Amino acid sequence: MTGYGESSHQGKTLAIAIELRSVNNRYLKVSLRAPESYQILEPEFEKVVRKLVRRGTVQVNLRVHRVKETQEQSLRLDVLKGYLNQVAKVALEIKLPQEACNLLMGNVLHLPGIVPEGQVGAKTLDEDWPEIEKTLEIALAKLQSMRSTEGGVMALELMALRNKIVEHLGSIKVLIPQVMEAYKDRLLDRVRKLLESTEAQIQPSDLIREVAIFAERSDIAEEVTRLDSHLEQFGKVLEQEEGAGRKLEFLTQEMVRETNTMGSKAADVKITRHVVEIKGDLERIRELIQNVE
Repeated sequence: MTGYGESSHQGKTLAIAIELRSVNNRYLKVSLRAPESYQILEPEFEKVVRKLVRRGTVQVNLRVHRVKETQEQSLRLDVLKGYLNQVAKVALEIKLPQEACNLLMGNVLHLPGIVPEGQVGAKTLDEDWPEIEKTLEIALAKLQSMRSTEGGVMALELMALRNKIVEHLGSIKVLIPQVMEAYKDRLLDRVRKLLESTEAQIQPSDLIREVAIFAERSDIAEEVTRLDSHLEQFGKVLEQEEGAGRKLEFLTQEMVRETNTMGSKAADVKITRHVVEIKGDLERIRELIQNVE
């Protein structure tokens, strides 16, 4: 599921800003964008994220500003001059008004490379981590809030699709005995026409055997029963359980298997139409549950 969360923290010597973005993914993947010295903390970030998130690609953006160090450090004048020269050149070429040019010049100090970051040692990282972790947890809570809202909408859609399948299956249950009766009537009609045009003798046992063969070949009662059971369980899991994505995925696979078998055995166009509709609904369910935790 998609989501966004952010949080910032201003300490005595450390300013922290964290942004989290998540997009759909069947598995969980966490990546960190941070100053080079803080990249080593990526496993720690992943541990915190995994406490709440089970699926999705989560991008973590970390910005850290050490207040005292930055104030004491000198500017890299060569880098600053390079930026200023480029701004002046562009301003001259496009005839930028002086007021706009001054505004651009004032923002140059925020560009990368002018204020040296310096290296952060392991001891400093250990000292910084509690503040970073707390900021991360706040951002993560906001991310999960947005994902939960999306998950609620998705759950409603899944339940609606499940209910549609239940309706189609109910129609199939009604059709099954009608199909058998219709086949028997067609068979008797063909037999009567055959007897009228020939002197052939047909035993009642032959008719019974033919109907039995047809019934066995096209019998979908077991598939209907199993699909019915899977649908009931699917609904219960959807309503009662958190973190049920894997279970829903398994149930959907089983429902697809039963539906395919029904489609191959169905000997009636009306039943086939319902099977096609069920397959379409199951395909949509399968797409949605890839992102359900």
